[in-house]
Amino acid sequence: MENKVLENKRKYMNPYLAGFLLGLVIIFAFYYTGRGLGASGAIKSAVVASVDAVAHKHALASEFYAPYASKEESPLNSWLVFEIIGVMIGALISGIVAGRLKLKVEHSPKISSKTRLIMAVLGGVLFGIGSQLGRGCTSGAALTGMATLSTAGFVSMLAIFGTGYTFAWFFRKFWI
Repeated sequence: MENKVLENKRKYMNPYLAGFLLGLVIIFAFYYTGRGLGASGAIKSAVVASVDAVAHKHALASEFYAPYASKEESPLNSWLVFEIIGVMIGALISGIVAGRLKLKVEHSPKISSKTRLIMAVLGGVLFGIGSQLGRGCTSGAALTGMATLSTAGFVSMLAIFGTGYTFAWFFRKFWI
């Protein structure tokens, strides 16, 4: 049993080193692109491109989609989209190298795989809605905001993690 625990510990990066490397990534992002990191904008671009492809007239008539759909270039031609593609490729490579790439649903023995997947999708949808209401996700609003010493960045980080910490107690049965 103890060997299994030690084996799993070696599969993940030290969180302090990971945080330091994330800080370096933010610095390089500012240096090379003139802006920080973000992810929710890529999802918005994908949604706008999908709606525009399926219902072009609706996209042009919509107050939300029109500013993006009426441009000559595709909403998918955004640095945020390429950033997220890079993140997904990096995660895939990391999973392969560390031997963690498996098609299985990890969950508590107290719940089913179906419940875990439903809660994961629900959490993702709620976080996506929140990132639109808050004008950015954790990486864009909080990390990048804090890197620029923006008060809004610090407030966003406190709100995101404070809310997560508060709600974790109520939803802990879905992962413990």
